[in-house]
This record gives sequence, C-alpha cells and structure tokens, in this order.
Amino acid sequence: MKLILLGAPGAGKGTQAEIISKELNIPTISTGDMIREALKSGTEMGLKAKSYMESGALVPDEVVIGIVKDRIALDDCKNGFILDGFPRTIPQAEALDSMGVDIDLVLDIEVKDEVIVKRMSGRRVCEKCGKTYHTESKPSKIEGVCDVCTGALIQRKDDQIETVKTRLETYHKETEPLKDYYDAQGKLKIVVGKDTIEATKELVMAALK
Repeated sequence: MKLILLGAPGAGKGTQAEIISKELNIPTISTGDMIREALKSGTEMGLKAKSYMESGALVPDEVVIGIVKDRIALDDCKNGFILDGFPRTIPQAEALDSMGVDIDLVLDIEVKDEVIVKRMSGRRVCEKCGKTYHTESKPSKIEGVCDVCTGALIQRKDDQIETVKTRLETYHKETEPLKDYYDAQGKLKIVVGKDTIEATKELVMAALK
C-alpha cells in the first residue's frame, strides 16, 4: 500500500505512522529523515539540499521531490510506503503525480486546533534525561522537577503557545488544501483523532481496510 498521512502538527500523525509501518511491514518516509539520509549518503540531491541548508534557505520543491523519488525507488518500498510530511503543498502533490507515483490512500488525522494547542503547550521535557511530561495528563510528582533524575522540566520553543498557533496557521494555509485535492481523486479518508493512541489506532486500521 502506498499511503500519504495528513494531519496538523500535534495531531499524533507520527505515532500512527509508526503503528501502520509495523502492522503493514512498510517503511515510513518522513521528509526530515529523507533529507538527513540524503545528506549522509552524499547523493546528488543530498548535496543540492546541503547547499541550500548551509545558506539558511529552504530546500526548494524540486530538490525535495528528487530526494523522495530516490528514496521510494529503494527495495524496501517495493510493497509500499507511508509518506509522512510530504507532500505539504498542492505543487508537491502535483509533482508526485507527474512522477507516476500511484498513491492508494490519503489518510487525514483530524484533531481540533484548541485540543492540539492544549496538548502541545502543556508538554514539559526534562533538560537532563529528556523524559516528557504534561502539566495536565501526565504531571511530575513535584512541579517542575523530573521524577527520574530530578532535572528541571522545561517547555521547548516548539511547544510554546504562539509557536504552536503559527505552525497550525501554516498548516491550514499550505497543507490543508491537499484534502480537497485528494478527495477529488477519490483517495481521501478522514479519521477523527481520539484522546488515546490506541483509540485512534483502531479507527486508523479500520480506515485502511
């Protein structure tokens, strides 16, 4: 199965991608991982990406698409793959189509913005051991102190309310139009994310059948 996962930052898309990958025995391909791998292996597209990244510029679509093309041509993708984080825009989706990649299903995991903001802004991370907590759903025994190593719990910049809201705005503006694009192709299925990973997993696996 060739699958695209859509979903706003904080909707739990990455976790569900890992679950699907294990269940179907197909690789999850995320844009970040692909670019890092291409940089490490020194491919032509990886070197192009490196030149943009070193100058602080965004890696342009044609380079990202070239990296995707190289990655899905590998043997482990013969029985299918999960694209997580690509495509992000309509032009990227059109480029994927023009490559002749026949996507079987596009799964959109939907979670309300206010739930995502609450979920992400309450996250705290131990600056020593990296253990994660949540101010409401998984608090530490002593506020601001890690249960494991007594390190200080911090809020990462990515989890600050304004950062989360900005990322959501970008998603709605640039990526959400993909729902209509793939719905028009008859490939879109929507799963409404639940409070627990397991409950969401049940809906996701049902949608894949």
